[in-house]
Amino acid sequence: MSTLQIGLAIIGGLVLAGVVAYNAWVTRKSAPRTVRERGEVRDDVAGEEPPPYLSADPADREIERIEPVLDDGPAPSVGSTDAPAPVATAPVSITPIMSQPPEKRPGLDALIDTIAPLQLEHEVSGDALLAALPGTRRVGSKPFAVEGQSETTGEWESPRAGQRYRALQAGVQLANRSGPLNDIEFSEFVVKAQAFADAVGASPDFPDMRAEVARARELDAFASGHDAQLGFTLRARRTAWSPGYVAQHASRLGFVAGALPGRMVLSGNQSGQAPILSLVFDSQAAMAEDPEQSALREIALSLEVTHVPRGEQPFLRMRQTATALAEAMEGIVTDDGGQPLSNETMDRIGADLESLYDALDSRDLSAGSPQARRLFS
Repeated sequence: MSTLQIGLAIIGGLVLAGVVAYNAWVTRKSAPRTVRERGEVRDDVAGEEPPPYLSADPADREIERIEPVLDDGPAPSVGSTDAPAPVATAPVSITPIMSQPPEKRPGLDALIDTIAPLQLEHEVSGDALLAALPGTRRVGSKPFAVEGQSETTGEWESPRAGQRYRALQAGVQLANRSGPLNDIEFSEFVVKAQAFADAVGASPDFPDMRAEVARARELDAFASGHDAQLGFTLRARRTAWSPGYVAQHASRLGFVAGALPGRMVLSGNQSGQAPILSLVFDSQAAMAEDPEQSALREIALSLEVTHVPRGEQPFLRMRQTATALAEAMEGIVTDDGGQPLSNETMDRIGADLESLYDALDSRDLSAGSPQARRLFS
């Protein structure tokens, strides 16, 4: 073999090696970032505990999605696209949000319920009341409830076995995200409350239907004009993320696994309070056979404004969280249309929210209160 042939063979080999190396580099660059990248290894031993975006034990890790309503019956989903559209306060996305179970179910309130006293001739046991309760604790799309005045504490509460009650009241919520109480629903409320009263020997005193329906419409008009759900989208600038990579960075900021795959929540400071923020990504990627090979190009960060107390400074924390995640994962914060959100836009959103909080406070429906959580559900 001549010197020329040997030289050409060597050059050909070097070119082939270069092509192979380049293809390997491209493949590596296009693979999603994982928790093991750049020395970021999980503290727990593989196989001992599921990743933080998947729940391990429902009793320990899972945060249930429970509506803040008065009964145990089925309820309309929060933030569904069929609900009355909230007033837009900024070019941000709207996403459903998951809430934690409250310690104590909020009671009937004349501010957002129509209430009918049920007069008793004598005290009645909680066991008798529980046996007489209707099977469905809803009137149309509104929650229906019965309360008794405790003989021992004098407070109104849901009937409990072993207790005795000297007064009763039945109520139905005036409005929620499905709309105001209408004539048909009020009539159904009367029928259901009357049947319960007959079963326990009580005499109901129902309010005027026209007045209550008009009150329901006015409350619904206010709620429709002051509902707000904010959402930011974090998009990868270059390399995609794996679910574990996202969960690792979110966990460092205080997020924990939610009830559904691909959902994490940032809990509030008070027990029973709704989560301050929710972080959501593709659930199919989270449930993939090998989640670390799933590629995420975007994740959503959302805030249910009316469900979180103003004192938690939820928007400030949302803004700081979005910025921190974007910097740590080389992403960019945008609206749902892909437009980057500038500091000026963020400032306008914050100012709009302060006005919203003031309006809610003026109606005794402060954000995060039991009344607000029920009304905006």
